[in-house]
Amino acid sequence: MGSSEVIKPNSYSTANRLHRWLVCSALLLIAYNAAALAQLPPLDRAETEVPADLNGLHFYLITVDVGNNVWDNFGHTALRLHDENANIDLVFNWGVFDVSGGVVDFSYNFFSGVMNYHLATNPPTREFDVYRAQGRTVWQDRLNLTNPQKERLYRRLMWNLRSENLNYSYHYFFDNCTTRVRDYLDEALNGAISAQYSGVTEETFRHHIREHYASLSLIGFSLDVLMNSNIDQQVTEWDDMFRPMILRQRLKAMNSDVGGAEEVLPLLSDHQLIMEFPPPTIQRSGYQIASIGLLVPLVVLLMMLKRIPMSYFATNARISLRAAGLSFRLLGLIGLVTALFSGIFGLLMLGSWFVSDHTDTHHNFNLLLFWPTDLLGVVVALRWLFFCRPWPMSHNSAPFINNYLLIHLLAMFAYGLAALFGLTDQVVVEIAVNVLPGFLLLILLAWLVGFEPARSKNMFF
Repeated sequence: MGSSEVIKPNSYSTANRLHRWLVCSALLLIAYNAAALAQLPPLDRAETEVPADLNGLHFYLITVDVGNNVWDNFGHTALRLHDENANIDLVFNWGVFDVSGGVVDFSYNFFSGVMNYHLATNPPTREFDVYRAQGRTVWQDRLNLTNPQKERLYRRLMWNLRSENLNYSYHYFFDNCTTRVRDYLDEALNGAISAQYSGVTEETFRHHIREHYASLSLIGFSLDVLMNSNIDQQVTEWDDMFRPMILRQRLKAMNSDVGGAEEVLPLLSDHQLIMEFPPPTIQRSGYQIASIGLLVPLVVLLMMLKRIPMSYFATNARISLRAAGLSFRLLGLIGLVTALFSGIFGLLMLGSWFVSDHTDTHHNFNLLLFWPTDLLGVVVALRWLFFCRPWPMSHNSAPFINNYLLIHLLAMFAYGLAALFGLTDQVVVEIAVNVLPGFLLLILLAWLVGFEPARSKNMFF
């Protein structure tokens, strides 16, 4: 919640001060761009009829804990409006998306950056039934607002209910169900939230992704690979409130204007725990799974290496594997899984650079390690798995295979050096420590025992 100081003491060198100044400037630019996204259109007071008795108008902050689905892992925020005079009680929910076009169509739109969300309203009982079915904890807090503040918030909600304003372009950090509530409350409070929380935190968006997807380790690991250095910037206190629990925490620390100078009241009061469920179970880290899953079987294969003399009189020998039926199946299984993951990650990163509006997946340094062409290794791995033999190279294919593997190894060494000496702005240390060693060893082992000159024209028998 506290801000971290960007400018350090004068004992730093000129180069360090210049570096800090550049970081500060970058953060200010990010904050400016985020604020530009959040600017609200002006309201026409004549277009909206406000209830005559604003004292009977009440607003509540609804905060929903994380769930077990991919889209639930940051939690959820909504606003409840209760007009006791008109007998109206509605929950305003900005987290609704449409999958009626099919999963494939929705997935492609999501990949390309077309994420259309919309506002939906439901009675509280129906809204809470959804969260109860999902097994998610829900809190409700009364918002202590003055009548002018209630009027501004009411007008904004009625504006949002118009058909032309229902839909919006969702952004996972800067424009989502929680930031909509944050922005509308900040407008109602004449900028009090943005004024109080104008500092910079010590955390990054990558930190939040890792933390919130700890219960879905494969998803968390994949997002960590697929997202670039954009998410490694320090998060401002304002942007940090894209998380529902942080928004609630920060609003609880604010004071209300209702009591005036005579009585200091909190902005949030009457805290209610609507329902409570245990949080999702934390899974083993995806990096630990990748590291153990690669290194352990590869060490076993290293122990199965043997020398095969090329002839009885020859002094040179070729390296192969003992118990070929078992060893090559193990090599094929590892190669198949690794080729699929590396190829798909590379394809998604490269493809998003050209067709997606998700700029957080463009210019990804991990493309140095994960190549789309690694999908070709699936065919080679299947031969190892089912035929328990090396892949036969012809005079035509040998130069391509050898050069491909050599360039891959050089790229891996370059990746490791960049991680070791901090030559990239993207956080890649976890990948370099947990994934790179096993990946490197697999390439070396495959090059050593997985290929041989073709003995016949038949490539499979």
